Amino acid sequence: MEDLLTLPFFTDAQRSFARELDVNARQHDWPDPDAGDDAQALLDALKALGKVGVLKHAASEPWSMRTNVLAREVLAYHAGIADLAWAMQALGAVPLLIAGDDEQKRILPDAIAGKLCLGFAITEPDAGSDLSKLNLRAERVGDDYILRGEKHLVSNVGVADYFVLFARTSDERRGVSAFLLDTTLPGLSFEQQRPISPHPLGRIVCDNVKLPASALIGNEGDGMGIALGTLGRMRTTVAAAANGFARRALDECLKHAKRRQMFGKTLAEMPIAQGILAEMRARLDASRLLTYRAAYEFDGGKQRIPLQAGVAKWQSTENAQWIIDKALQLAGGVGALHGSIFERLYREIRPLRIYEGASEVQQLVIASEMLKE
Repeated sequence: MEDLLTLPFFTDAQRSFARELDVNARQHDWPDPDAGDDAQALLDALKALGKVGVLKHAASEPWSMRTNVLAREVLAYHAGIADLAWAMQALGAVPLLIAGDDEQKRILPDAIAGKLCLGFAITEPDAGSDLSKLNLRAERVGDDYILRGEKHLVSNVGVADYFVLFARTSDERRGVSAFLLDTTLPGLSFEQQRPISPHPLGRIVCDNVKLPASALIGNEGDGMGIALGTLGRMRTTVAAAANGFARRALDECLKHAKRRQMFGKTLAEMPIAQGILAEMRARLDASRLLTYRAAYEFDGGKQRIPLQAGVAKWQSTENAQWIIDKALQLAGGVGALHGSIFERLYREIRPLRIYEGASEVQQLVIASEMLKE
């Protein structure tokens, strides 16, 4: 990643951080969630991240977008499970950084050390991109809230110690509040769902769960703002993860093309393959530059960057899908075998075109911001 790392988007400290993390990630033997126990793989990856100190950038202030973008690009390049562990810890921590009180923030040091596992529970069967459709209820009863309803497609189900959970506290469109949910509370049940790229994912069912009022993050009705603020930070880092996956695919594809013999020459010597490789590089560079620009502007004081983040996330995830697809195509049949690096990347990239706002939602956001100008 040295080619673009030297550009003036970054400080010397950030460059050193990326290089050191790359060395550590390259040397670490990351667990394989495809081997069977995806929950243990997630927890092992989380502990490894805690030991190298990378989680402090995800779960403490000041929150540097450039540092976190570099972290996700490096981790995604080396291991999808490492990137996922980082992302979910950040999603669980950022709402507390935005609006949590001192008592709620006491869990963050253990989260930074990888000793506590966090999660972010917002999606429901009838509420995805449209957060105004959330139905899980949090009814105030005396000094407590009673939770009724369910979430699904929630990462870290079965392994998280705490979730930041979003629930409806009034019938107003924005009557959503955020809560810090201890996963040991009575009335909670969890059901596993199986994603295409293995990791702990599932449903959370709340059957009259009694939650103390102290679990409320911020004030009633702040949930929509907290959710959008969190996703606004994370969106650019999703672009960085996509870039990490795509960069790995291009590197592996180049190695394969140089050694693959076909019709008396290597695949790399064939003009049709060279054209594909050239476009892969151009798309990757464009995506990385868009991502670094968004991170640079966020750190420069623009705490709200919907246009820049939307462009970066949309283009990076779509380009990464194209790059990985072409890499698998050039790899041929062996690329489609379960367990190949190309097959793994193919499964890992697909959800990123949906997470933190699908590509089509990003297009709407981008157009809306342009029309305001």
